[in-house]
Amino acid sequence: MTASEKVRVLVVDDSALMRKVLTDLLRTSPEIDVVGQARDGAEAVEMAGRLRPDVITLDVEMPGMSGLQAIPALFAAHEASIVMVSALTQAGAAVTLEALELGAFDFLPKPSQHQMAELKALREVLVGKVLAAAQSRVRRPRLSARPVRPPSAFEIPTGGVTPSTSLTDCVVLGISTGGPQSLGQAFAGLAPPIPPVLIVQHMPAGFTHVFAERLARHCELTVKEAEEGDKVVPDQILIAPGGRHMTLIGRAPRARVSLSDGPPVSGHRPSVDALFLSAAKAFGPSTVGIIMTGMGRDGVDGCKKILAEGGTTFGQDEATSIVYGMNKAAFHEGAVRRQFALEELAGILSKLARKGPPADRGPTGG
Repeated sequence: MTASEKVRVLVVDDSALMRKVLTDLLRTSPEIDVVGQARDGAEAVEMAGRLRPDVITLDVEMPGMSGLQAIPALFAAHEASIVMVSALTQAGAAVTLEALELGAFDFLPKPSQHQMAELKALREVLVGKVLAAAQSRVRRPRLSARPVRPPSAFEIPTGGVTPSTSLTDCVVLGISTGGPQSLGQAFAGLAPPIPPVLIVQHMPAGFTHVFAERLARHCELTVKEAEEGDKVVPDQILIAPGGRHMTLIGRAPRARVSLSDGPPVSGHRPSVDALFLSAAKAFGPSTVGIIMTGMGRDGVDGCKKILAEGGTTFGQDEATSIVYGMNKAAFHEGAVRRQFALEELAGILSKLARKGPPADRGPTGG
């Protein structure tokens, strides 16, 4: 697709009203051409093969062939990027996350009737996701995971940290578009020991609890949606609640999680920058920041702060990123010490857990 070509979109929804709303919103962008509307999964498969769209917006819940059932058939008919349109419920969240694991690019919550007045905000999100999807690589789920590279294959830069100093008191990870697919793959089979890991995944409220539950099934660690006052302890992964900032208060080794509903930081709530900046203050040179796939530049300033405090940072490479955006910005601005491939992440975490003897880590309790 050249820069002068419009992004061809197929809208799929069993509701005539929703098809019209999505179509009208998309057509406000001069970069988008809605080439067709389908009422169900079966019709979507036929139209995808005939119209060959660049992007498909796909309703999750439809009679007959559901959106989830339609994904493999759509990929077989024509490999277009898929953006799911999901009901903002726990059941809708579970199905949406399963759709992402099947290869869907991203999702957005379907507006309810009382939210129709907020269509301007929905329009910006919808158009942004569709344009990003058009530029992404379609990634079908892998039948078998690529082998995790051994920890010894990845050198951990220490910067000014001495070998006797633990580098693993706190790992903070920021990720956005492509996160559920990428972390599900990278954490498959991950087992102790690893350092404490805190994750900001850009995701609305109602989805992160389900995301944490699904991620826990992939590994042998405690994975949970963060709660106020949670301790930062090894072998535990905390996920920032959707729509809320997660920061750290206090100093190591007694730092704890604080949740807030403050204004967006770097355009997001939860914000990667908010977490990273607080972690750098709480843990100083023993902080490790990891920035991964996603749109925008949230996390760049936080990575710079971690480096300034003597910590270290890693960024996912372009080849294994669904969207080389946040990590690209951090790399180009000199905010990451080293890039890594997705399949190296588990090995990096395992190796970080062995940096420095346990005595160096100090107590983890409050």
